[in-house]
Amino acid sequence: MDKRIAVVKINDLEETEGIMSALRAYGIERAEITFRTPCAEEAIAVACGKFTDMRIGAGTVLNGAQCEKALAAGAKFIVSPGLSEEVAGICRKAEVPYYPGCVTPTEIMKAISLGLTVIKFFPSNVFGGIKAMKALSAPFPQVRFIPTGGIGKENIEEYLAWDKIYAVGGSSFTEEALLASESGAKKR
Repeated sequence: MDKRIAVVKINDLEETEGIMSALRAYGIERAEITFRTPCAEEAIAVACGKFTDMRIGAGTVLNGAQCEKALAAGAKFIVSPGLSEEVAGICRKAEVPYYPGCVTPTEIMKAISLGLTVIKFFPSNVFGGIKAMKALSAPFPQVRFIPTGGIGKENIEEYLAWDKIYAVGGSSFTEEALLASESGAKKR
């Protein structure tokens, strides 16, 4: 499976199908639709209903209410910028993966105590990128990372080459897919 997760912000529900089609044509199989806009829940439902061959999740999930809405819309995974015990509990009950944002040893220890071993490392470029994750993996060998923030064509291969990378997330993948779609380019 492709290790890219496109971070997608849907501003208008009408653009959902076009964005998701561009991602699929670009070879991206996973998308995290963020809860940063009023239409996020509906966009997740549209994407999950029409793009059943893709793995659609919800991002920027800050609390239990958003998590419940995302799951009801069909989200297959949940991502948060930080760690929410409430969201972790809801996801555990629903048997849906939860990827909380964790960048400190204390946050990682809390995630592990909740049974979470795949974490979002955000914003990666601000918190030391691959060097920081490698340092953190020494005391936490069971943890795998989803770095997000500052990942693009110039550095993605460095991240993907490391075995502790579960996936790499970024809005740049969405931008690339849309540009490729406009220019008629083929899969990456």
